Amino acid sequence: MSQSTRILFALVAGLVAGVMLGGFAPAAVNPVTGVAQPIGQAWLNALQMTIVPLVFSLLVTGVAATAEAAQAGRLAGRSVGLYLVVMASSAVLAALLTPLFLELAPLPGESAAALRNALTGVGPNPAIPPLGEFLAAIVPSNIVKATAESAFLSMIIFALIFAFALMRIEAELRNLLIRFFTAVRDTMLVVIGWVLWVGPVGVFALALVVGARAGGGAFHALVHYILTVAAVGVVVTLLAYPMAMLGGRVSLAAFSRAALPSQAVAVSTQSSLASLPAMLAGARTLGAPVATAGVTLPLAVALLRATGPAMNFAVAIYVAHWFGVPLSPGTLAVGTVVAMLTSLGAVSLPGTVSYVSSIAPVCAAIGAPAAPLGLLVAVETLPDIVRTLGNVMWDLATTMTLARGETGRRDEADVMLEDMA
Repeated sequence: MSQSTRILFALVAGLVAGVMLGGFAPAAVNPVTGVAQPIGQAWLNALQMTIVPLVFSLLVTGVAATAEAAQAGRLAGRSVGLYLVVMASSAVLAALLTPLFLELAPLPGESAAALRNALTGVGPNPAIPPLGEFLAAIVPSNIVKATAESAFLSMIIFALIFAFALMRIEAELRNLLIRFFTAVRDTMLVVIGWVLWVGPVGVFALALVVGARAGGGAFHALVHYILTVAAVGVVVTLLAYPMAMLGGRVSLAAFSRAALPSQAVAVSTQSSLASLPAMLAGARTLGAPVATAGVTLPLAVALLRATGPAMNFAVAIYVAHWFGVPLSPGTLAVGTVVAMLTSLGAVSLPGTVSYVSSIAPVCAAIGAPAAPLGLLVAVETLPDIVRTLGNVMWDLATTMTLARGETGRRDEADVMLEDMA
């Protein structure tokens, strides 16, 4: 049984047990939750303690890998540029679509209130600082203090400045630091693996408390969350089709047929890497040169997370809506940038592992609490399938766009040579 399935079963079992406890033995709710709540909170704390070193090391190694890819040649550089545009557009879509979906199909107030009361470890919403104070605080005088206070935006900006400066120093020293942060990243991933291994215990304890205090409304709220976030991912996924048609100049029917095998692998494995052979075969079917697809598709699998910014930001917006955090256009703009950057840093990580590390900084940037993520990670199976499916579709669509661009450049060069002859 996979790790995500174990955690999902623990969530369902905990909710059912909590609802039954509240319905049939209400006098036992406080004693039982008094034991379960510290267990769940301890597991959530263990998950959160890895966020700062993991996010920092991911950003440094991610920027280094992106810079190296961009310097590897003209095609690789064009690919990286296109991927950044796609990921930025993905985050913007979430800022527009998620509030719209929540307006069209809102979470019932009773369910939201019950869940807010059931979740422990969530303090009052912080006051929104004036714009000038907010902008000044982005560049802190003490980065260690800012990081300790969960000022993730400041930490991300410092990590980016550090990473770009790293690319300008002597190669031997640069490689030494990259190896150091790679070691930090891999060590944190081992720690997260250990934390997730005992995840069923922590999730069961959290779900038990929520079920006992929120009742059956917890199920409705979680289903509403899944559908809302997945809907944002589906829209991003569907936009890959016009991208392939306009940028790659392939027909809708041809692209759909060529994408089917990789879609099947993506849904069954939830892995873009496992879908790579099927994507290569699909690109060849659509006429992409092997020399082009052989470069762009592996690069897309390693760097492009088309659905990541949208769905990560959608989760953060949903949590903010859930806890009544006001979101101004300026706040959404900040969240858009952070969602893109954290998704860029989370390359090649499993969805369960990258969930908290990618979304907690976005939550912090828009003032939403991160505590609910320990419960929401348990229902990530369906959204993760949508994430992978969308990533695979965009990997293939961008490859066809880049292949068409390369073909056009070769045609122009041939014409110039003929004219010169």
